[in-house]
Amino acid sequence: MIAEAGTSIVDGWSGNFWIVLVIKTLAVMMFFLVVPLVVGYIEHKVLAHMQSRLGPMEAGAFHGWAQLVADGVKFIQKEDIVPAAADRTVFSLAPAVAMIPYIAILVVLPFSPSIFALNLDIGIFFVMAMSSVSVIGVLMAGWSSANKFSLIGALRAAAQLIAYELPLVLASAGVVMLAGTLSLVGIVEAQHVVWNVIPLFPLFLIFMMASLAELTRPPFDMPIADSEIIFGAYTEYTGLKFAFFLLAEYGGIVALSGIASALFLGGYRALPGLGMIPAPVWMMGKIIALSFFVIWLRATYPRLREDQLQRFAWLALIPISLLWIVAVAFVKVATR
Repeated sequence: MIAEAGTSIVDGWSGNFWIVLVIKTLAVMMFFLVVPLVVGYIEHKVLAHMQSRLGPMEAGAFHGWAQLVADGVKFIQKEDIVPAAADRTVFSLAPAVAMIPYIAILVVLPFSPSIFALNLDIGIFFVMAMSSVSVIGVLMAGWSSANKFSLIGALRAAAQLIAYELPLVLASAGVVMLAGTLSLVGIVEAQHVVWNVIPLFPLFLIFMMASLAELTRPPFDMPIADSEIIFGAYTEYTGLKFAFFLLAEYGGIVALSGIASALFLGGYRALPGLGMIPAPVWMMGKIIALSFFVIWLRATYPRLREDQLQRFAWLALIPISLLWIVAVAFVKVATR
């Protein structure tokens, strides 16, 4: 379903549906295979500077520029080990199941009024549905590993998803009510006067915190708490399978940073007076800025306890989200 808010530039290149589909698929896959790797490289370098780590500064002749290449070689060389008691099929499928939802989210992410793969008229519903699928891959990994620590990590991830999916959806609902559309292109276009982060700043904070919990990023990384359960659902994974889980994590950072940019930061819209900068550059700049913020938090805040995490979601984020939805509804009705 293509909404009226915009038509992809790729659709004008050919009248053949299959050619257009292949071009869009290749574009999305290239983006997914490049930008998350760049974010991973940024994390290595940023944490190295923030925590005075020397390792990421050594690979390559200048300032550790070859760290990403070294990581890739390391993962390729590592032996692919499957535990004897594991369910081999489920164990092997889990990384793909965890990674595919974030590829799907990129399909509806707009980089300009005409640069996107699909402009679904239910775009935000599609994003929320896809974001909740990745936990299935984590559950598959934890259950199939035949390891009690992996199973504990997978169950923690499921509990975390249940707790934080609701504030994520409620924060998005407030934006949808204000914009009057479910299309991501339409939501971005509705911010032509003021970005949503200004009137809906508390919902922006809630969305970012819920996104961190969805991605199990610090300080919400209880499912992979290495000091408690080794590395959670990923304990038994090695080599490329483990690399795919890391790629899924960085892909999730990019995807949810892009969604947050579209919902609250004007997406591809420029700041006043800076319209000469192309729209895709603005979108990429906002994605990288939010990704940097996610990395920054990892180096700054300690991990919460499991009970603190649950209380924070149910007693703080959800009530505040509901109050802001009521406030947005009141304003919309009063200004008609």
